[in-house]
Amino acid sequence: MTTDASGAGKVEAAWQDLLDSDRVSAELVVAAYAEPRLRQLFPWVGMWELHFSRCTEQRWTWDVPYIGPTAAGPGHAGPYYVEGPSRTQKIGRADTAQEAIAMVVERLPSNCGPAFHGTPEELAVYESGGNL
Repeated sequence: MTTDASGAGKVEAAWQDLLDSDRVSAELVVAAYAEPRLRQLFPWVGMWELHFSRCTEQRWTWDVPYIGPTAAGPGHAGPYYVEGPSRTQKIGRADTAQEAIAMVVERLPSNCGPAFHGTPEELAVYESGGNL
């Protein structure tokens, strides 16, 4: 399990699925996909929120802020809230998808690179220099 091409392929496939989905605001997905630092992370959706994982396998990581609509409804569009990485950490409100994306990008973990092909546990071992 590494940050190899198979991980990149899984990340791109997940983005393509989201771009063709209505589970989260299309405006938000397009804006996130346009940001290279987020496009390299594994995207996933829960409760109309757009999350970003540093690994490709479940349980995904919870160390990157996420974005949700302030009101559920058609298209689940903005304004948006930005929270995280945990559900108890409120970052703020954004009127546009671009503002929400900027709030996430400025709070990315320092070790945030291309998504790791594996689980959070395998990522932790990899980052500690251990063998898988």
